[in-house]
Amino acid sequence: MHNPSWARGLYAITDAELLPDDARLLAGCEAALRGGLALLQYRDKSADADKRRRQARALAALCREHDVPLIINDDTALAERLRREGHANVGLHLGQGDGALAEARERLGPAAIIGATCHGRLALAERAAREGASYVAFGRFFASRTKPEAPPASLDLLGEAAAIGLPRVAIGGIDAATIGRARRAGADLLATVAAVFAAAEIEASVRDLNRRLSAC
Repeated sequence: MHNPSWARGLYAITDAELLPDDARLLAGCEAALRGGLALLQYRDKSADADKRRRQARALAALCREHDVPLIINDDTALAERLRREGHANVGLHLGQGDGALAEARERLGPAAIIGATCHGRLALAERAAREGASYVAFGRFFASRTKPEAPPASLDLLGEAAAIGLPRVAIGGIDAATIGRARRAGADLLATVAAVFAAAEIEASVRDLNRRLSAC
């Protein structure tokens, strides 16, 4: 199966505490994009809908300049709105309990990238594939600074999930020390928050992570 260009590489996820305002969010994401991302996810759980719309629009435009898809976390309505506004590079990521994937696929259309959180369960990934997912995300595989309470998953799961035929995302504790192990276990996309956006030099950190991926 031929995977699209976005389906292999580094997947950076924003964090509202590490990037607490518009200026730092855009500057941090631009630095990460310069370093080389396959995907960028906008994640903001605040109740400020105006802020989320404003920031997502700005990130969609920035990602378009770098030819990188922007994935909206857990907000089908926002992703749908942006696509209707002409941001064809916008997709969606859904956690368990954050809305029906099949409904999101119907609303966003066949071309949108839609990912699904599958934790450590192959059955969840199989269901997501049936419902129209573009990729399946597993984890956490290592100790996570962002979600330390997340249940652990076995790296063997990445190999077992190859039969599903979708790009596999590894998340949870992915950093310079662990990224190679996750790639060798079968991850196509390596998702991280802190290894990118908590770094003193974001662009340099992304380039270093990409070098480590290239060496695998």
